[in-house]
Amino acid sequence: MRILVTNDDGYHAPGLKVLEDIAAQFSDDVWVVAPADEQSGAGHSLTLTRPLRLRRFADKRFAVAGTPTDAVMMALAKLMADSPPDLILSGVNRGANLAEDVTYSGTVSAAMEGALAGVRSIALSQVYARQGMGDSVPFDAAIQWGARVLAPLIDLDWAPRTLVNVNFPPLPANEVKGVRVVGQGLRDYGRLQIVTNRDPRGYEYHWFALGPTTTQTPAHATDLEAIRDGFVAVTPLHLDLTHGPSMDRLHAAYRD
Repeated sequence: MRILVTNDDGYHAPGLKVLEDIAAQFSDDVWVVAPADEQSGAGHSLTLTRPLRLRRFADKRFAVAGTPTDAVMMALAKLMADSPPDLILSGVNRGANLAEDVTYSGTVSAAMEGALAGVRSIALSQVYARQGMGDSVPFDAAIQWGARVLAPLIDLDWAPRTLVNVNFPPLPANEVKGVRVVGQGLRDYGRLQIVTNRDPRGYEYHWFALGPTTTQTPAHATDLEAIRDGFVAVTPLHLDLTHGPSMDRLHAAYRD
């Protein structure tokens, strides 16, 4: 099995090495093609207005000066074009990709790009409890549970154009309670906060921040509750964003 490993935290992120070690438990043909720098929150964006730079660090190891989508495209269309990967693993992200996070996440979007190309793709993220930890985020749960979670997914038959989003809880590995297959949750949008300050020249600047989470989904039914309860959250996602129940209403609205 040929495996492509990528992320959105950048080529030098600790979580990428964690995922590379997990991938090595399944194959000795592991490629790394990741963004050169952190691209958190890049979503499914791709670079169209400037050229992309590619840097080779070693055999099967490359950094792309672009987004996670750029990295996967570069891998599939150029670096691995003659022999595409059988599996794409994206992560292990530093921080959660739960609920509506998946719409912003470069980690999940890299897996989405793989799914678009027809390659089995899995996004993996390590939730952590405290803010301001930087690269000191503990990946213990992902390290110890990663291969255990991936093994059934690799052997399973998947529907076309689907991907799987995996989140590890912020716990020591021996305290993780197991794995739950759950749906995608939804938080209260009101948690968005904007932190405002002034730079040394007196100009105002702003940081986006997130306040406390308010869950708007039934208890114990989504990825949010699974993580809160100490489980690894495994969520199947698909690329068709069509809202089926609205189709009839919209057809009726446009009838003469």
